[in-house]
Amino acid sequence: MFAHIGPEALLVSLTLLLALVWPQLGARWFQRAERALAAVARRRTLSILLCGFSALVLRVALLPLLPIPKPFINDEFSFLLAGDTFAHGRLANSTHPMWVHLETFHVIFHPTYASMYPPLQGLVLALGQVVFGHPFWGVWLSVGLMCAAICWMLQAWLPPSWALLGGMLPVMRFGVLSYWDNSYWGGALAATGGALVLGALPRIMRRQRVRDAILMAIGIAMLANTRPYEGLMLTAVVAARLFWWVIQNKPTQNQLPTGLLIRRIALPMVLVLGVAAAATSYYFWRVTGNPLQMPQQVNRETYSVARYFYWQAAYPQHEYHHKVIRDFYNGLELREFQRAQTISGVLRQIGIKVALIWVFYIAPVLTLPLFLLPRVLRDRRMRFLLIVGAMGLGSSALVIFFNIHYVAAIVPVMLAVILQGMRHLRTWHWEGRPAGQFLVRAMVVMCILMIPVQAHILAAAPEPGTWGSIGPGRAALEAQLRSVPGPQLVLVRYESHHDPLLDWVYNGADIDQQKVVWARDMGSAQNEELLRYYSNRRVWLLEADGIPARLRAYSCQHDEQLIVAEAQNTDSSVVEGRRCQ
Repeated sequence: MFAHIGPEALLVSLTLLLALVWPQLGARWFQRAERALAAVARRRTLSILLCGFSALVLRVALLPLLPIPKPFINDEFSFLLAGDTFAHGRLANSTHPMWVHLETFHVIFHPTYASMYPPLQGLVLALGQVVFGHPFWGVWLSVGLMCAAICWMLQAWLPPSWALLGGMLPVMRFGVLSYWDNSYWGGALAATGGALVLGALPRIMRRQRVRDAILMAIGIAMLANTRPYEGLMLTAVVAARLFWWVIQNKPTQNQLPTGLLIRRIALPMVLVLGVAAAATSYYFWRVTGNPLQMPQQVNRETYSVARYFYWQAAYPQHEYHHKVIRDFYNGLELREFQRAQTISGVLRQIGIKVALIWVFYIAPVLTLPLFLLPRVLRDRRMRFLLIVGAMGLGSSALVIFFNIHYVAAIVPVMLAVILQGMRHLRTWHWEGRPAGQFLVRAMVVMCILMIPVQAHILAAAPEPGTWGSIGPGRAALEAQLRSVPGPQLVLVRYESHHDPLLDWVYNGADIDQQKVVWARDMGSAQNEELLRYYSNRRVWLLEADGIPARLRAYSCQHDEQLIVAEAQNTDSSVVEGRRCQ
């Protein structure tokens, strides 16, 4: 994640030097390019489509360098389980009779077997799986939709040319060339929901159109089904602004008729949100047995000791069936929770959040406009967006755990603030010369120049296309086992030092129909019931923490049989496994 900071900082330094000594560099070429783009930007629908299709085309063009990504983080497998469940035409799966052996992270096993996460990301993955043959294409479409939605949102707040630039920034920066488009973790859908809500708000206040009310309601539903907490905070601020707008208009002679507001705004939103709420509640009921209980609540109450918010007390200790699961919840998570009980720990966590947001969304190239933030604060038109941004960042600061996509809902706000800062920066002169204009133009050029650099960084990972981790080589091993005749069962064994963030034991929606089933080694005695259940499968023991990870035929007596595969070596051969007798 940090590898691009050095090249960017160097580019920015050179650009600052050029802005002071040669600000007219390329002025004629820039003027021609700006006129052409301004002509495109005036065609608002074309601009929206251009942003969306640019994201789609760029990612497809990078496929030879960045192939379809392989999942490696626990959360990704949970989302993929949701996608596979929906692709099979179900909302949840029955609890497996051998669930203790198959237990894994971010998944509930009672009262049903399902992902703990909100359903929208899973639905998009299911779309990719059913329509295009692979969940990745759902991610791909979601990023294109996000870039288009951000452009549409910015058109309501900024001049057309700046809105077009704002829609292209995610294409060039964090949309395509990050884990948002190179994993199954999400981010794009929450950003799309935020863009729809914030883009509809000024349109509703200007023209009171039904379609804008519907789009706002769709955005709220997207936020509720991707990032519920952050979405609620954003929706509350927007609802307060709408309410204040109605109050402001009521006493004036130009007041809007109450009937018009009900027909065009309130009724469409209530209908859309009512349908969305009913669908979400029905999903909760089918998964958890309670229409008001989220799967994530069930999971956290079953496994977690740490709570999410700083002021909450810890859950009681739980009994765990597997050491790796205990190490995650009673180790990694609990240590972070305990760190949050001290002032220094809280300050450290907040500092890390700020640093991650800056690295991912802003970085050196987009930092320059933030120096004009005092001017942006005086822009009356931007004040509401600044309030939204402050609320979004403040609400995230209240949560102990953090990842970059947790603030995805306010990405459109960040971009709007950066763009407004660029507008002010463009007017800055140094000794009478247009240094600011050159800097703004150069920023766009730097974003373009950084595309191959970021793509190279992603491609240089040991698992091409995987963002920021080596990954366990699970996909390579599974591909080898699929070439072996008959169904397979892999018992995964870890050493005491295993990193619980890199787990191997994940399965799909139809576990018993899988070619390869992944389970945890629980020792000869406890494994016996699983082996009896899967008596028709070849059984393997995976020593996951070997270098490389090693697979051998399983024996109840744990005899030292020949190593038959290496998980990170796709040329190794897999020979027939041996069942326990």
